Order: sequence, then C-alpha cells, then structure tokens
Amino acid sequence: MRNLLAAVLIALPIAAMADPGLKVDQVWSRAAMAGHEGVVYLTITNSGTPDTLTAVSTPVAGMAQVHQTINDNGVMKMRPVTSLPIGQDKSVSLAPGGYHIMLMNLKQTLKQGDSFPVTLTFAKAGPITATAIIEKAGAASGPTDSMPGMTMPMPGSSKP
Repeated sequence: MRNLLAAVLIALPIAAMADPGLKVDQVWSRAAMAGHEGVVYLTITNSGTPDTLTAVSTPVAGMAQVHQTINDNGVMKMRPVTSLPIGQDKSVSLAPGGYHIMLMNLKQTLKQGDSFPVTLTFAKAGPITATAIIEKAGAASGPTDSMPGMTMPMPGSSKP
C-alpha cells in the first residue's frame, strides 16, 4: 500500500506537466456506404507547445489517412500527408477542399445522425479520441448548432 501511494505521488507532478493544449472539436463526417470511402472534418486548436498530427484511426474504416486536396494545373487531386504540424496558439481546420481525414474501405455504413470515434495521434500529446457526427451525404459543412465533438484524451496519451 505504501509503495502504491508513493507511485501515485510521483506520477501526479508528471501528469501535471503534460501539455493539455490540444483541443479537437467540430468533428463531423458525411453519410457513406459500407465498402466505399468516407471522410472526417474537424478543427484542431493548440494553446500549448507546437505539436504534429502523425496518424489517424477509426474502427469504422479499414484505413484512415490525412489527405490534402490540391489544384494541379486546374485538376483537383488528393494526396496523403504523412504529418500535419499544429503551431503554438494556432488552429488547423480539416474542411472540404483542403486537409481532411480520408476513410478507406468503410466497415459499416455511415448513417446521418449516427456517430463514431476517430483517434488522432500527435507526436507529443499522443492519442486523442473525438466523436464524429454523421451529416447527410454531400454536406458542405458540419453541425450548425456549434456543438463541438466530444474530446477526451486517452489514458496514457500525454507524455511528460
């Protein structure tokens, strides 16, 4: 019991030093059929030290990647992005026509009104899981009620 108490007291300062500055909200997706592609849009706000988004995952897709839409001599193309820097006191929006999370090989149909988890992994902060709300197919923007997606750091997600 004494060792447990000592371990907790040692861990408390480490947890307090973790950077709580990343916030993920306005998380939404579009309705899509199982077996096809889907998309997630969101906003990342960083009030802490600079960090980098290095990976994304969700149980609803076989693979998830950050993509960027680019204009290549008048032809719109998408390309995967291996990392996305999030500067100190900056926000990055993943929105239609720009950066977004591409969901490949959907394992289930994404139905309007439903939701699903998406985990973003950052180089320093570790994984953060948020809930994506599914809008209608072809939606140009997310929920208009300005209710942010739920954001919750995963246990052990912060690094001292």
